[in-house]
Amino acid sequence: MILLEYHNRILEEALLSRFNSEKKEAVDMTIADFDGVLFHVTNLDGDRSKIVVSASIKFFHELKQYGVEEYLNKEYGDLVTAIETGYDFSLLVNMESLPADKAGLARKVALLKRHCFAAVFEYMFDKQAAGGCKDKAIIHYRDDETMYVAADKDRVTVIFSTIFKDDDDVIIGKVFMQEFKEGRRGSTTAPQVQFSHREPPLELQGTDARTGDNVGYISFVLFPRATVAGAQRQKTIDLIHTFRNYLHYHIKCSKAYLHCRMRARTSAFLKVLNRARPEKKAVEKKTITGKTFTRK
Repeated sequence: MILLEYHNRILEEALLSRFNSEKKEAVDMTIADFDGVLFHVTNLDGDRSKIVVSASIKFFHELKQYGVEEYLNKEYGDLVTAIETGYDFSLLVNMESLPADKAGLARKVALLKRHCFAAVFEYMFDKQAAGGCKDKAIIHYRDDETMYVAADKDRVTVIFSTIFKDDDDVIIGKVFMQEFKEGRRGSTTAPQVQFSHREPPLELQGTDARTGDNVGYISFVLFPRATVAGAQRQKTIDLIHTFRNYLHYHIKCSKAYLHCRMRARTSAFLKVLNRARPEKKAVEKKTITGKTFTRK
């Protein structure tokens, strides 16, 4: 299976092309990302040597209580600038003082959305390491979909609610979830994965969790070995925050593959039927005067 990239590729390439260009060009771009996130890339007050990258994130106000602004300030340091009107967070890149690693800077800016998600996970992972907490982090990351994060003293539970638009998506989604369960048998260090359809899991009692035939809940149980501070924690955040998009991407790919196979099989059946059709024999007919002719 394909793992989705954690950064925004279009944003990274747009910045890198300008970093490597000898001529400073004006820029004014709006870039869309998953979960309704928008990036705006423009020049500061028309100055082509300064590029402002702003992010609009619908759930940014929910992330504030988990220290997203402090986390971003720590990650980006001097790049943080005054927030552009209509957006939630802004970075300023000075083209006159670029570091030697231009690709690293472009990648760092392109990870802005990832770092926004990371703030809530870092907060709850630290709470678990300190003995857990009773409150759940509830992030409405899409209009009809929500992420829940709960920190107990021995584990962190992450639950995604997702909407399946088609009945076929529910069936294919269940197959994917079964594969995740089977995968845990081959690796004892893999997190426990649970899938519930229509009804939310017991952990969400007393919340605004949705119910319905097209609603699914995916639960991950993360033990301390996956949330310990360091490279392992960062890898866990990378994988977990893209899971919803990862799931729906592969559902769409599976449906496209099935449709492709169905069209190929239908085409093969039509060829068989065409070969089986009997050819018309030329019939010689005579007129009343005895002349013959062949109908063409």
